[in-house]
Amino acid sequence: MIRAEAALLREPGRLEVAELQLADPLSGEALIGVAGCGLCHTDISFYSGAVRTRRPLPLVLGHEIAGVVLDAPPPFAHLTGREVIVPAVIPCDACDLCREGRDNACAAQIMPGNHVHGGFASHVVVPARHLVVVPDHHEYWLAELAVVADAVTTPYQALKRAGVERGDLVIVIGVGGIGLYAVQIAAALGASVAAIDVARVKLDRLEPFAVRWRFNAREQDAGAIKKTLVAESGVTTARWRILEMSGTAAGQECAWSLLGPASTLGVIGFTMDKPNIRLSNLMALDASAFGSWGCSPRHYPAALDLVLTGKVNVKPFVELRPLTDAPELFAALTEGHDGHHARFVLVPSHP
Repeated sequence: MIRAEAALLREPGRLEVAELQLADPLSGEALIGVAGCGLCHTDISFYSGAVRTRRPLPLVLGHEIAGVVLDAPPPFAHLTGREVIVPAVIPCDACDLCREGRDNACAAQIMPGNHVHGGFASHVVVPARHLVVVPDHHEYWLAELAVVADAVTTPYQALKRAGVERGDLVIVIGVGGIGLYAVQIAAALGASVAAIDVARVKLDRLEPFAVRWRFNAREQDAGAIKKTLVAESGVTTARWRILEMSGTAAGQECAWSLLGPASTLGVIGFTMDKPNIRLSNLMALDASAFGSWGCSPRHYPAALDLVLTGKVNVKPFVELRPLTDAPELFAALTEGHDGHHARFVLVPSHP
């Protein structure tokens, strides 16, 4: 048995740091010494009770995990001692969806912090089959790379699903936790980029990146934004890739209004609210729409490489905090009292 320091969710709204006993890893599993685990909107939804976890409470949340493999029985013993990223969604590799290449939609997937204990702990035991080894000699603290497990890879898969190529126009609605990285990845892929948000501070922090247009949706409606992009982009609407990442009904309605002839829309943000849209626009415009959930582990090495080679910048948007701050941070974020715009990464006091 392993003694772990963990932020344990006892019941909705009640999180406490306590000692947790974890079973030793079995064949096919790995024991990870957690370097850091990112705190995202999904964790807040679990914490508040707005969304139920698959595994009953009490549960350790956290699915953005980076750490070091401390123990991995055969056939993964070769991973022991390596720095790794744990995919946020770990597919089974055996079902029909996995065999069809849609493994991120696997019905038997395992999500740390949802199906099993997650990464807001000093240790976590996870399936070893899709661990992503971090190359040696990088310039990041390993804990900073935890956000690759979701905040970076989720938009990476969406951009690949959208078929983004050099010269396309990528329009990102919502440049928060994942949209921030979507604009960077799109620029790295050679696309022209437009960002839309209602928060000026989020748009301002995009200044260092190759974002040609930054629209404040409180100041310009979708119609005005669309007219500007048609007039200034020089890109046919058949090469418009519109990615909704705000997870709001207003954002989804904005994205829908931006559709042009043969455009492509991707829905990546999630909300329980229902937007007021006319689905027949898809037919009338001969447009396409898709949803994208998480990221297949096969995309992780390429997404990680974008970060390690400096094409996507993570450092300015990550704030490391001790794991013991978890109860305070979860409460503040749930109440909307925290004014930070960085991604908190919780770091345990001991490996």
